[in-house]
Amino acid sequence: MRTMHTSAQLKGWLQAAFAILLSATLVACGGGGGDNSSSNSNSNSGSGSNPPNSVNTGSLPASPTQQPIASNAANTVPITVNSGTSGVVNIPSVSVRICAPGSTTNCQTIDNVQLDTGSFGLRLVSSVINPTLLSQLTPVSANGTTPLAECATFADGFTWGAVRSATVVMGSEATKSAIPIQVIGDTSAGPTPTSGCGSGPAENTVSDLGANGILGVGTALTDCGTTCSNPQTAPTFSNYIQCTGNSCARATVQTAQQVANPVANFVTDNNGLIVQMQPISNSGAASASGTLVFGIGTQSNNGLAASQTFTTDGFGDMNNSTFNGVTVQAFLDSGSNGYFFADSTLTACGSNFAGFYCPSTSQTRSVTLVGLNKTTAAVSIGIANAQTLFANANNFAFNDLGGQIGGNSSFDLGLPFFYGRHVYYGFDRSATGGANPFVGF
Repeated sequence: MRTMHTSAQLKGWLQAAFAILLSATLVACGGGGGDNSSSNSNSNSGSGSNPPNSVNTGSLPASPTQQPIASNAANTVPITVNSGTSGVVNIPSVSVRICAPGSTTNCQTIDNVQLDTGSFGLRLVSSVINPTLLSQLTPVSANGTTPLAECATFADGFTWGAVRSATVVMGSEATKSAIPIQVIGDTSAGPTPTSGCGSGPAENTVSDLGANGILGVGTALTDCGTTCSNPQTAPTFSNYIQCTGNSCARATVQTAQQVANPVANFVTDNNGLIVQMQPISNSGAASASGTLVFGIGTQSNNGLAASQTFTTDGFGDMNNSTFNGVTVQAFLDSGSNGYFFADSTLTACGSNFAGFYCPSTSQTRSVTLVGLNKTTAAVSIGIANAQTLFANANNFAFNDLGGQIGGNSSFDLGLPFFYGRHVYYGFDRSATGGANPFVGF
């Protein structure tokens, strides 16, 4: 999933719509620095000294307290949450280096790329790529001649752009060879559609996207898989498009030509990753830091130390989870800037903060996560009043921000869940006899 926007941290930019989501993956694929000084438990019940709607009034669960490791090892890169490119709250950003296929010199490091564990593949806005490098990123074709474009659909809109090949480097890790990426806003493979591409607005610029790109590193190896490679399903559901002039049609695209999860294509440390974020205060923080660790159990710094692991479907979803007695598809998604779920007992914010929850006192809710391996765990989350949180315009990191989601069949544990935790993602290697996908914390 991608993020929800709020006018609180964007100069006059109103949040456009509720999150409408069927899964953690691209909808078109059909898949799924704070000090933490508050006690953050039921003892946070308000006293007479607390102002109305203070986040310390009501009930918030105890916050996790794990700290990230230093991001100075070869298989690590730093994560930063701050005002970023556009002042959107809870955007975890990393730096990504791309190189022209076969080159080690025609390269560029791009900062402020959103870390999104709810999607798959690297997507960079064309305007932030040097023209000399962009011209050398080879167009990808499904039939050897016609270049591919992609309409990547997210909960808050869609990105359109050409599919090109690039070598991806993060820290001291690099892909074995050039892999397909999406260049957002690159119309060389076809004009941006005016309709019929995806729900919501086009997000083809840095200001619309809220970042210079998206690094999708969830459990899947590519962003569409068999849905786009199967000739029976691709003509209806493929997010890949081939155009001849102004005539465009959905294309059948084999997985080797699909936008690929870069980490799964590293030479080493390619079986998964760990997202580690520092704990922050319930009232928010101006910024937060963390570490993205590549590989699980492949180095001395990435052993599997999760208290519980949940086998998931190929897209990282736990489809038999429950909330308020209803079965939900739950997922851990760093690309969502809040907890998003349906709860009619929580007061919705007014129009200035549409889509978010504004309870009069802070609330605790519990969702029961259930993996395909039958691992079951109840997780308590805190929801504070979004308007109160956003009142401090200097804060961009929040661990108790929540909002609405379309329908009651999904539960999105967004970036607030990650603060103070080490969250693990094991990649789906089952198609080649390898490990099943999993998440853990």
